[in-house]
Amino acid sequence: MAFHTQSDQEMMSEINVTPLVDVMLVLLVVFIVTAPLLSQSLEVKLPKTAAVQTRMDTKQQVITIDVEGKIALDSVVLSDEKLAQQLADSAAGKDDFELHVHADEAVPYGRVAQIMAIAQHAGVSKLPFMTMAGQ
Repeated sequence: MAFHTQSDQEMMSEINVTPLVDVMLVLLVVFIVTAPLLSQSLEVKLPKTAAVQTRMDTKQQVITIDVEGKIALDSVVLSDEKLAQQLADSAAGKDDFELHVHADEAVPYGRVAQIMAIAQHAGVSKLPFMTMAGQ
C-alpha cells in the first residue's frame, strides 16, 4: 500500500467554473420564462387626482387637444407635421424640457396616442398630463 504524504500532493490552483455556468443557465431560463409575464397589462380603475404643484424650474410648453382633435402648441394651432418640427426644435439637447398635455376628456384615446408618438419621435422624454383638481 502506498500512502501519499503531504509533500507528494500539489496545490490545486484552478477554479471550477462548471457550477457557475450551470447556475447562470438556470437563471437565464427563468428570466426567459418570466419576462413575457411581466409585460402583460393590468386593468385598473384610475383614481381622481388632487391638486399638485407643478415645478417651475423646467422649460415647458403646453399642447392642447380639443374635442375635434385639433392641436395647439402654446395657443398656436398647428398641423401634425409642424408640431413635430416645433417639438424637435424645442426639445433638442434639453434634458429638462417638458410638454404638458391638456386634452379634452371627450378626445378619443387614439388621437392622444398619436400626439404622444409625435412627441416621442421629436425627442420629448417628459410628457405629463394635466387634469382638473378634484374631478
